[in-house]
Amino acid sequence: MPRKVPFSSKQKKKQLQGKKKAKCSNWHDEDSEEHGCNDINGGNSGKTVEQINQQPESNRVGSSRKDLNRYRLEFFKDTKESIEKGKKLSTEPHETLPEESLEVNIDEIYKPGTVLDIPKRQSWDYSLKKEELEAKEEKYFKQYLSNICQEHSLGTLSYFELNLETWRQLWRVLEMSDILLIIVDIRHPAVNFSPALYDHITKDLGKHVVLILNKIDLAPPSLVTAWQYYMKEKFPELHIVLFSSFPTHTDLSIQNPGTVIRKARKKRRSTAMGPKELCRVCGEIMKGKVDMSHWEEKIKLQMAGKEPCVVEESDEESEMVTEDCEENNNLMEHKNEGIVTIGCLGSPNVGKSSLINGLNGRKVVSVSKTPGHTKHFQTIFLTPTVRLCDCPGLVFPSLMNKQLQILSGIYPVAQVQDPYSVIRYLAQRLDIPKLLRLQPVCDSSWTAFDICEAWAQKRGFLTAKAGRPDVYRAGNNILRMAVEGKICLCLRPTGFSKMKEFWEVHQETMKLIEEVQQFKPQVNQDSSEGEEEDLSEQESSQERAIGKDKKVGRLCISNPFSLLEDEN
Repeated sequence: MPRKVPFSSKQKKKQLQGKKKAKCSNWHDEDSEEHGCNDINGGNSGKTVEQINQQPESNRVGSSRKDLNRYRLEFFKDTKESIEKGKKLSTEPHETLPEESLEVNIDEIYKPGTVLDIPKRQSWDYSLKKEELEAKEEKYFKQYLSNICQEHSLGTLSYFELNLETWRQLWRVLEMSDILLIIVDIRHPAVNFSPALYDHITKDLGKHVVLILNKIDLAPPSLVTAWQYYMKEKFPELHIVLFSSFPTHTDLSIQNPGTVIRKARKKRRSTAMGPKELCRVCGEIMKGKVDMSHWEEKIKLQMAGKEPCVVEESDEESEMVTEDCEENNNLMEHKNEGIVTIGCLGSPNVGKSSLINGLNGRKVVSVSKTPGHTKHFQTIFLTPTVRLCDCPGLVFPSLMNKQLQILSGIYPVAQVQDPYSVIRYLAQRLDIPKLLRLQPVCDSSWTAFDICEAWAQKRGFLTAKAGRPDVYRAGNNILRMAVEGKICLCLRPTGFSKMKEFWEVHQETMKLIEEVQQFKPQVNQDSSEGEEEDLSEQESSQERAIGKDKKVGRLCISNPFSLLEDEN
């Protein structure tokens, strides 16, 4: 074999720089033309526009290896100019906006009837080959993106899903489902609900839609009632169901949305609120075509605090849909008659997977705080006659600002390069220094940078080298608390501030308070009240077996035979 030529680190660095430069130039030339976004205004000026995210690269020709990253989204960094502009604004005092600034109008976000539509699956039949169908869909999707980019500039257009593979997951769920659940976060329902998706399901497909107002434990009951009436008035064909996986952790005495820091949810067993109402609504929709008795019995067992039996599924009745699901084109036909399929749709981080776990009474699908955790849809049999289908989270095109997308959990916090402008947006609507109990850094008015610096000093966030307050880490931490619900920024429907007292004493609000108070936490014997069940790794096995019951002042022994070890 010939001897290898020595290759220095300097040459290697130069080679990598050349490859990176060539890759960037190729992308700007080819990908911009592919999506039809060469110019902000759709002209022929030749200026390229920075994309919001990028399609994952496909496999090499002739490679049999599966592409594990085809559902992954890649985000471009913010420009240096925008980052510097955000830092400059963060050092200037901000004004406090009135309560009306929290009110939103869904028509202003999604502009129903305009080009801000959702991509729809093209007509197909079994005579088409797989390659022909995929080529047809890709051509249509490119034209769809081109129309949006020509109508709206990326400065006003929000981040939305550009991955065709993820939209294909939605198309399959829409085809195979009999009832569609659109799940939204009660803190910002207008942000998560796409009118174009609603029109497509009800008008084009002729199917029923159930709106799930999820996480009602993070909002006051008066606001929940107001959103319920607002959505029903705007979309009359909706069936609305209130849901919460943690109803026992709600402080119902709070009537001011977005002004209190919520405590972290306890890791204790809890019965979800909403499965009974959802079962009733689905039964009315199906009109006796499917037997719902097994589901009703399962809910009764969950309400009684008993473990429901696990459904024994045969290979023909149930199968976990994997990444090769696109090869099965016969999704329109159900294998078994008398089975209803319920599809779960919604934006990332609205709690679709948590809802499925709450309906089952146990963990059956993985959940995460990171948007886009669910990569492909999967089917789970709730009962022998009820099948759930979990769809990946989709971000629909809208005219929403980026700050609101970050605070609503749609845009990943890990991808944020400028957290200060988002902190400024949040501080204009909430009294962040009071909520976080911050000590003033200077005598002047609070700025977004001062808030991050004060929070860094309070939490001990310091830079590695100089030991200065790490303001970026502090800002990132505040944003995560806002997304998780520890700092509640609850948006309101139009006109809520003027009718706030009316909604607080509304009949539905009082009824909701009574329903939530019926849920009592089920605490295990080996965990004290008010404390989390998780024990540290440093505890001994004896401490894991014996716990102190503070209510009666005695020892509760979870393992009665553990004490026999001392006799030997």
